[in-house]
Amino acid sequence: MDTSTIAAALLHSVADAVIATDRDGTITFWNPGAVRIFGHGADEATGRSLDLIIPESLRARHWAGYHEVMRTGQSRYSGGDVLAVPALRKDGRRISLEFTIVPITDNAGRITGLVSVLRDVTARFEEIRELRRKCATSGAR
Repeated sequence: MDTSTIAAALLHSVADAVIATDRDGTITFWNPGAVRIFGHGADEATGRSLDLIIPESLRARHWAGYHEVMRTGQSRYSGGDVLAVPALRKDGRRISLEFTIVPITDNAGRITGLVSVLRDVTARFEEIRELRRKCATSGAR
């Protein structure tokens, strides 16, 4: 099996979202997993800003980090560390995500954008929150 077959299988999977953006944060690729997780079709998301899925209260912090990665080419989330953040679905519901990023570079090594692989961990996040609540309640007796 060649690498292009493997890459195509991953990119067209519905398990995880794969989203690519250019230097400005404009969505250039939106896979079936992104459709499943966020509810926006590829035609609705491609060409739009990542603000589409970023809660308004977190946008300033997101863009500061995004532009820093574009400027420096460095992110701890491209080396295997996972970032956990809230995001927005098309229906307005907040979800919890974990993701990593991979810089896209040109032939000269300059970053031209990012690819993010995102997983919806809302159910696990809510289970942990409920367990913490129960522990806090039982410990208060």
